[in-house]
Amino acid sequence: MFGERFFATRDRLSSVIHGILTLADEVHADPGESLAPTSLAAELGKPISLIVCGEVNAGKSTLLNGLFGHDLCPVGILPVTDHVIRYRHGDPSRDTSLAPFLEEKFRPIGFFRDFEIIDTPGTNTGHPGHPAAIEEILPSADLILFVFPVSNPWGAATWDLIARMPPDALGRVVIIIQQADLREPCDLQVILGHMTDLSMKRLGRVPPIFAVSAKLACEAKRNRPAHRELLKASGYPALEAFISEVICHSPARRAILETWRGHAATALSRVEDHIDLQNRGINNHGRFIDGVEREIEEIREQFVARLPRHLSSVAEVFETEAVWATRLLHRRLAVFRSVLRLFIGDHTGPEMEQAFMERLQQTIEVVADKDGGEVADACAEHWTELGARVKTAIGTELRAPQPIAEILDAARKRFVQRIGGAAGQGIGNLRVRTRLDKELRRRNTALCSFVIMTLVLTTVGAACGALDLPWLPIIFCGLAALFLSGGVLVAWITRRTITRDFRQHLLDTCGAFASTLHSDYVEALRTVFRDYISALGNLRNHLAREKLAIEPRQRRWQELFLTLKAIEQEL
Repeated sequence: MFGERFFATRDRLSSVIHGILTLADEVHADPGESLAPTSLAAELGKPISLIVCGEVNAGKSTLLNGLFGHDLCPVGILPVTDHVIRYRHGDPSRDTSLAPFLEEKFRPIGFFRDFEIIDTPGTNTGHPGHPAAIEEILPSADLILFVFPVSNPWGAATWDLIARMPPDALGRVVIIIQQADLREPCDLQVILGHMTDLSMKRLGRVPPIFAVSAKLACEAKRNRPAHRELLKASGYPALEAFISEVICHSPARRAILETWRGHAATALSRVEDHIDLQNRGINNHGRFIDGVEREIEEIREQFVARLPRHLSSVAEVFETEAVWATRLLHRRLAVFRSVLRLFIGDHTGPEMEQAFMERLQQTIEVVADKDGGEVADACAEHWTELGARVKTAIGTELRAPQPIAEILDAARKRFVQRIGGAAGQGIGNLRVRTRLDKELRRRNTALCSFVIMTLVLTTVGAACGALDLPWLPIIFCGLAALFLSGGVLVAWITRRTITRDFRQHLLDTCGAFASTLHSDYVEALRTVFRDYISALGNLRNHLAREKLAIEPRQRRWQELFLTLKAIEQEL
């Protein structure tokens, strides 16, 4: 099909414009009224208008059939076309009468999207309405083909019609000598010379003149593939090449392309401004979220900064529980209980450590629960205040994956568990029972010696009494009483010593215990605020979605820009 380069450029430009309109709609940019789709279809998509005029049976309809390779126009020996027929694209096929001498025929043929073909009745029909109908449509044509039969190339009616045309329309006139296959090449040269002279006399200029045979062209194009030699003999290649050049280099058509290219460039610039604005907005959103996370980090640092004061309260708790543990140990080291454990086994060390650990862990968890509650309250207050700022800065609602109260409550519980576990582990690391076990073993050894001696002496005294030995029972029983008193005295003295040393040992480790909790407190706080920051995940997701949406739009803008630049160079 001739004019392919022009139509390819036009289609590329149309595709770019549609791409710009789609992209502008996606980024909510106003492309301007110049790219209105109705104007686009009416101006840029306007088909090339090609009119064929000539006398009756000059071969006008056959010429058109040969040009487009379809039997569009009916042909016959007698005049067939008795009014102006405009062929246009349409599906389904239909015929519409617009005026007494004007009819439109819509056909579902692809090239009618690019060409509007107008077949006219003969200029010499003698019908008074035909010349006026033909002259009315001539100014709108892109190309006017005046067809002369080779048997009568000087038909007066056609030449008179050409002579009446305005000067600006003469530039779109092409003279066609039809049925060239009926003459020898030498005769054609004479006829072409005659047509040149006649053009100068009647018009003052010589329009393009082509000698063709539509009959041969139709026969050549009915073959699949087309018969090249027959098509060359028809003279159509030169005519089609000329029509292609006219279409591709038509100043009016190129001006339309350039106008719409300018509109497209302006609209694309507006889209670019809007994309840049959205990019700046996304960057601002990112900076806002970074600022929020810094705020949360500052809140955490405030709680970390007050740790020494809180750890001093932990030390006080430790001291209080140390006094309680000392009292418990004092009760457990009573004489009767101590002697009884000599026979049933002494587990005072592990029991004291376990009791102290459980009691201290419970107390520390109470303190940690209070601290965790304060942290959760601070985060909840910050969340409430943050909602309005997020709405203003980003334009979205502040939402968490689950209710913020549940997130903070779960974080507080993990905080308490972490500190409680660290407290238990800290007691184990202090080895409270190591020294206590050593002292209890020495005490039990001493008590065991006194108890054994008391029992042995009492047994011996009882034996002597049974043997009725004088004075010996009294002596041995007295010695047993003496050892018993010594054992009680040792138990009492060691009880005071061990409890005093145990208390002092616990108090001495108070600072070390508080220090061991410092890193755990810091890490537990970090965990709480990490959970709180995770509640802001929807903001990061919102930002990620914005970036994912804008990146392909930027690539599409770049592609449209490069294509538009290529079209500009072509024009």
